[in-house]
Amino acid sequence: MLARRILVSAAMVGGLALVAACGGPSSSSSGDKGSLTISGQNFPEATLMADMYQQLLEHDGYHVTVKLVGTRDVYMAKGQFPGTVQIVPEYLGGIADYLNTQAKGSNAKPVSSPDVQTTLKAAQGLAKPKGIVLLKPSNATDANAFFTTKKYAAAHHLTNLSSLHGTAVTLAAAPDCKGRTDCAGGLENVYGIKIKKVLPLGYASDQTYQSVIKGESQLGETSTTDGSLSSQGLQLLPDDKHVQPAQNLIPAVSAKFLAAHPDVRNTLDGLMAVLTTNDLVRMNGEIGNQRKKPADVAKAYLDQKGLLG
Repeated sequence: MLARRILVSAAMVGGLALVAACGGPSSSSSGDKGSLTISGQNFPEATLMADMYQQLLEHDGYHVTVKLVGTRDVYMAKGQFPGTVQIVPEYLGGIADYLNTQAKGSNAKPVSSPDVQTTLKAAQGLAKPKGIVLLKPSNATDANAFFTTKKYAAAHHLTNLSSLHGTAVTLAAAPDCKGRTDCAGGLENVYGIKIKKVLPLGYASDQTYQSVIKGESQLGETSTTDGSLSSQGLQLLPDDKHVQPAQNLIPAVSAKFLAAHPDVRNTLDGLMAVLTTNDLVRMNGEIGNQRKKPADVAKAYLDQKGLLG
């Protein structure tokens, strides 16, 4: 599971931090349907998704407040979601494993797997007792991934992670990467890559990028939706043996709220039906490289797909 989705921020567990109240412009097409609150984590991609949800639901006639926080533990705290929070943009494997550890303890074996439907079934079974409904997952997935320089890939004829079988490399990654199935452990045990050393420089951090660019490391850890790689001369190596668990983007909704507002399902299903990983890569690049505001990128995408028409 990606590090940014599992870190605990003890300082913030006491409550939700208000980041955006009524963001992107939208016009209601269905009258006043009442109020709702969206929460989630406050890294750029999650902010982008929250903006999309907000604009779609405001267009449908809801008054939407958005409260983004540092970690999942904050908005999943008692009384928050479901409770004062009605909707959260989630990641399938992340929410499945989180709910599983909540139910069975921190040492519980992960229920996520590379198979979307298997992971979804497990997640739904864990979500239902909590009063949470997981809607349809999108094809867009933000999973753990690994990159190298385009120059290194060309010189060694690399097209995917399997191309590195038997090769000794240094890996720049999150501090907890060593031994993890979705990180160094999987690279060694599944792909047969020899990890000489793991440099704990961070997940998709500038230090990790620079370590690979300068040749200190041959591989760096990031996500499948990283929009900054190409502009830095970097290249993602596909997980062709499917080590990574399914991390499809998926809406999580309060069951009580959904029962009272069933139209929300169709609205969010419509977005999930068109969203792709390539879409996220492009939009993340616009936010990270071009410094566009997530709300503006969200609005342009929804317009392009005809979802606000």
